[in-house]
Amino acid sequence: MSSPRPVFYVSDGTGITAETIGHSLLTQFRDTPFAPERIPFVDSVERAHEIAIRIREAGEAAQARPIVVSSCVNSELTGAIRASGALVLDVFEPFMSLLEAELGETRQARVGQAHGMVDFETYHKRINAMNYALTHDDGMSINYDNADVILVAVSRAGKTPTCVYLALHHGIAAANYPLTEEDLEHDRLPPRLRAHRAKLFGLTIDPVRLQQVRQERRPNSRYAELETCKREVAAAEALFRAERIPVLSTTHTSIEEISSKVMSTLGIRRGMF
Repeated sequence: MSSPRPVFYVSDGTGITAETIGHSLLTQFRDTPFAPERIPFVDSVERAHEIAIRIREAGEAAQARPIVVSSCVNSELTGAIRASGALVLDVFEPFMSLLEAELGETRQARVGQAHGMVDFETYHKRINAMNYALTHDDGMSINYDNADVILVAVSRAGKTPTCVYLALHHGIAAANYPLTEEDLEHDRLPPRLRAHRAKLFGLTIDPVRLQQVRQERRPNSRYAELETCKREVAAAEALFRAERIPVLSTTHTSIEEISSKVMSTLGIRRGMF
């Protein structure tokens, strides 16, 4: 088997934009193995030249041309990265000339501006949503009156990271409720969830994948046994069907895709922060 193709998500900010777009692109090519790495805060030409050397060396070691997905707003930085010999995909380049022509204005490339805080109101919405997600994680708080969404699933099915993503990127107050063995004994919603039916969204997962995740957390425990995972997933899915709760499998679905599906299904319209 050939070595994985080196992939670098390079940015003058956090690199989240480049990584999100790059990941979406590369998942379309399932037969090629990739070795991705995010390189944030490349905010000077000198730093860009250093990264170019690092990228070129990675390509030589893998004996494959590296792929770079760049979200650097300053084209000079991206130009310096091109000296690496990599295939460089500039996420802004295809759109800038079209926007300049449409708006009658030449862009002013400012390093880090694309990742800056838009305004204090947006910032506080995000922080408040994050605090809500943390205090309502895994049923720690069950006051769901102010929740925008409540994710329901068995333990380790992806509830917490999805809630955090919804909070950080969309300012959504997302709570999550872990289905316990007692909950799964009945094909009815737990009493504390019934008043919030319109906010519920179920997550499920392949039992084999769930077993792998639980094994990492509690090795060789009953909690991590495959039969336990199969039984819990089957019971949770039966509950969702009986109660007509919308559900999505997280087995091969990214957090971004899960979040988008949740928002679309529940009719939540929020921009990305």
